Amino acid sequence: MRRFSAEYLEHTRRGMWEDGRDALTDLELSSRERVLDVGCGTGELTRVLAAEATGDGGGATEAGSGATVIGVDADRDLLSVAREESGGRIEYAAGDATRLPVGDGAVDLAVCQALLINLPDPTAGVRELARASSDLVAAVEPDNADVRVASTVDAEERLEREAREAYVAGVDTDVALGDRVREAFDEVGLTDVRTRRYVHEKRTEPPYAEAALRSAARKASGAGLADHRDELVSATSEAAYDDLRGRWREMGREVVAAIGSGEYERVEYVPFDVTVGRVPDGD
Repeated sequence: MRRFSAEYLEHTRRGMWEDGRDALTDLELSSRERVLDVGCGTGELTRVLAAEATGDGGGATEAGSGATVIGVDADRDLLSVAREESGGRIEYAAGDATRLPVGDGAVDLAVCQALLINLPDPTAGVRELARASSDLVAAVEPDNADVRVASTVDAEERLEREAREAYVAGVDTDVALGDRVREAFDEVGLTDVRTRRYVHEKRTEPPYAEAALRSAARKASGAGLADHRDELVSATSEAAYDDLRGRWREMGREVVAAIGSGEYERVEYVPFDVTVGRVPDGD
């Protein structure tokens, strides 16, 4: 399974659930008693699940306050960040997504976000979610091949598309899974399978937040592209990667200059598909 830093997760998931909670309607969170967030990372979705399931907006999980919400991740460093952000109000445990540290039917909702796209066998991940749940399984998975960028810096749209196509071709898991998660749900035997698409809009505009300034600096240095060097080289070549990185850094300097003059705006549209299925009765 691929691993990510807390900084990377913060960048890719920032603000996702501020206006996208309607996409979680099919999870029936208000009726849940025990919720498991698998591959929880730094806990962005876990905190949303807790707030929605308990109805208190704060993610409390004490007895009598609503659902118990548990976050599981294999990376203990990410779990440390999640615990700190949650203030001790959510349970967290270390564990592998395909060997969860819970018994059969231990929860009534097992959910994951951007987990299956990073597994070599997504169906195995869904099967383990189904084992852990007595009722509902849900997966929030992006379609990275369908991401779009609109920018006031013309070269950014073109280079983002070029880099994205090479990344999707070079990565060793299916990062464009999107609504095809349904196939894994069907194979595992989940019923009443349904999918809801949510497009997360990540906007950069004046006044610029500190995160936007950091992102622009990473473009200018080529650091953002270097994060995916192996995948890009795999899909192209060393020479092609070096050429792309040179053009990327030039674009980044244009972005920094445009920010300096207050003229830079950018919108990234990231489609996520929320797929839900029910565990059949064992009768």
